[in-house]
Amino acid sequence: MLIGESDLEPSTQITDGSLPSATDQPKKAKRAKYTVIPDNLEVKTLVHEPLTTVCDCGCQMKRIGEDKQDKLGLIPKQFYIERHLYPKWVCRECDIIHQAAAPKQIINKSIATPELLAHILMSKYADHQPLYRQNIIYKRSGVNIPDATMADWVGRCGLAMAPLVNRLHSLLLSEPILHADETPVSIMKNPVKAGSKSLKKGYVWAYLTPQHGALKAVVYDFAQSRRNEHPKAFLDKWHGKLICDDYSGYKFLFHQGVSEIGCMTHARRKFHELHVTGQSVISIDALALFGQLYAVEREIDERFEKNTSPMPRDPQIVRQIRQEKAKPIADKLHQWLQEKRQLTTKNASITKAIDYCLKRWQALTCYLDDGRLPIDNNWA
Repeated sequence: MLIGESDLEPSTQITDGSLPSATDQPKKAKRAKYTVIPDNLEVKTLVHEPLTTVCDCGCQMKRIGEDKQDKLGLIPKQFYIERHLYPKWVCRECDIIHQAAAPKQIINKSIATPELLAHILMSKYADHQPLYRQNIIYKRSGVNIPDATMADWVGRCGLAMAPLVNRLHSLLLSEPILHADETPVSIMKNPVKAGSKSLKKGYVWAYLTPQHGALKAVVYDFAQSRRNEHPKAFLDKWHGKLICDDYSGYKFLFHQGVSEIGCMTHARRKFHELHVTGQSVISIDALALFGQLYAVEREIDERFEKNTSPMPRDPQIVRQIRQEKAKPIADKLHQWLQEKRQLTTKNASITKAIDYCLKRWQALTCYLDDGRLPIDNNWA
C-alpha cells in the first residue's frame, strides 16, 4: 500500500550524534582575544626615550633593557606620477638623434600604469567594487577617473590577457578531473528599449581543478544563456571526470567520453529543505546518514590538510578509508532510499528527493572508489 510522507515515522534505529536536538541551544562562537600581526610585514620602529636620562642625583643612567609594543598600521592608497623621460642624444658628425624606444604598454598611449590597472581589476572582480564606486573612492584622493575610462581599460586588459586565459584553458583540459558550475548574473541590455527592463540574465560558468590537485586553476567563461552549447565549446574533446550538479546542459558530455561525478551536497539539500520546512518527518533519517558520510570526510581532512603537521593527500589512503568507513554508510543509505521509495506516493515531496538520489546513485558514489575525487561540488 502506498502512503503519503506525512504518514511515515522516522526510524529510531538511525541516529547521528552530530545532529542537534530541537532543545539544544546553538553555541556562541568564541571571539579571538587578540589580532595576530603577521611577522612578514615591514617594521617601522619608533623609539620613545625619556625626556632625560640623568637621574635626580646627577648620575647618568645606564640602559638595562626595553619593553616592546607592536601595533598594526596602514598606509592608505596613494596615487603618484610616474614620469618617463627619454633623453635625446645627437651625433654632431652624423647629425643623427638617438633616443630610447618607449617600453611596451598594456594599453598603448594610456596614462594608466600596470599597477593601477591591476588594482582596478582586483577591486572590481576580487573585492566586488563597481567602477562607479571606485571613481568615488579615487576622488577622495583628488583623482577623477571617469567610469567610462575605467570600463575601456577593463575591456582592453581582457584582450591583453587572452593569451594567459587560453593557456590556462589548455592546462585545464589536460587535467583528468574538473569541477563545473554556472551562476546567473544580471547584465545591462544595450541598447535599452523604452518600456523594457534594463537588465537581463547571463551566466558565468566556472571550470576549475579539484581542491587537492597539484594544479590550482580556474577559468570563468561568460555566456549570454545557459544552453549546453557553452560547456560543449569549452570542454570540446576533453575526456575525464566532471564533478557537477544535475543540470541537463552537461548530459551530452556523458555520451562523449566524460564520466559524471555527482554532488552529495545537492542530494542532501533536498532532504534538508524538507526537514526545515516540516514537509517530511523521515528526512532526518537521511540527514543522519549524510552526516556520517561527511564525518568520514572530516576525518580524512584531519589526517592530511588539517593535521598538526599538514601533508599532501595520498589518494590510495583516502580510498582505503572511504572503503572501510564510508562505503558501509553509503550502502545503508541506499537501502533506506529503496525501502522508503516503496512506501511513498508518486507526487510526494520526499519521493522527489529519494528519486533524485536513486537515479544518480552511481554518480553520487563514484568518489568512494577514487581517492582523488571529492564528495561534492562545493569547491566550485
